[in-house]
Amino acid sequence: MTHLKEKGMKCIFMIAAFTSVIAVFLICVFLFANGIPAIAKIGPLKFLFGTTWKPSNDKFGIFPMIVASIYVTAGAIITGVPIALLTAVFMARYCPAKIYRPLKSGIELMAGIPSIVYGFFGLILIVPLIRQIFGGTGSSMLAASLLLGMMILPTIIGPAESAIRSVPESYYEGSLALGATKERSIFCIMLPAAKSGILAAVVLGIGRAIGETMAVIMVAGNQARMPQGLLKGVRTMTANIVTEMGYATGLHREALIATAVVLFVFILIINLSLSLLNRRSSNAQ
Repeated sequence: MTHLKEKGMKCIFMIAAFTSVIAVFLICVFLFANGIPAIAKIGPLKFLFGTTWKPSNDKFGIFPMIVASIYVTAGAIITGVPIALLTAVFMARYCPAKIYRPLKSGIELMAGIPSIVYGFFGLILIVPLIRQIFGGTGSSMLAASLLLGMMILPTIIGPAESAIRSVPESYYEGSLALGATKERSIFCIMLPAAKSGILAAVVLGIGRAIGETMAVIMVAGNQARMPQGLLKGVRTMTANIVTEMGYATGLHREALIATAVVLFVFILIINLSLSLLNRRSSNAQ
């Protein structure tokens, strides 16, 4: 009877694993089957490097959205990653036991806040603050970068903290025994040892930043043109899809699905880069 139960549970786990793989496969098939023909109709160069997006004139150049997505994501990384990593170090090595649990709960709560709520926060606080300090409308690339930098914090902090805690304590104690300071032991010994886990956490944050939609629409200005500065409005690929998918038909709709294909390829490149970095670090060790 026990043997049958074990076989049954093994089958359930296998079905769950294959369900995840099949779901990803079906998404890939849908995107590429609907997006690649559109890219062929428009022309790969015109689609990827065209600077004009005017569906009414059959002009579907997404290069401004690609550049805007890269800039906004880079801004989120610059603002969010250092704060997230320093917070993870604090929680793993410095945080007093009395405040650890409330701090951990607060970070987990941040991860559960809907993106639309972040969007309202940015629209009510960040956009007026930028408008008051720098002028302009406030809805800009800077506002989107700051908001996304805030949104990716819980995505990076949790896995990064776990990676730091997974480093054997003997590394830290051995460094102290050799005369290193506490800070040097953490930043020069423990963080490099946890590099793979930290990189995975950063990639998760990048994936959330580049795939975020609603919050970006609310604060980025939603202007389908080449980025003209931190204080000017932009439109990302995700914002472009959501903004126009509701009424798009024909080639317009196919072009939006093709935009999703480009976004999907971006995520694949990021994940492959992480795998290559992990493999290189493993070979070096």
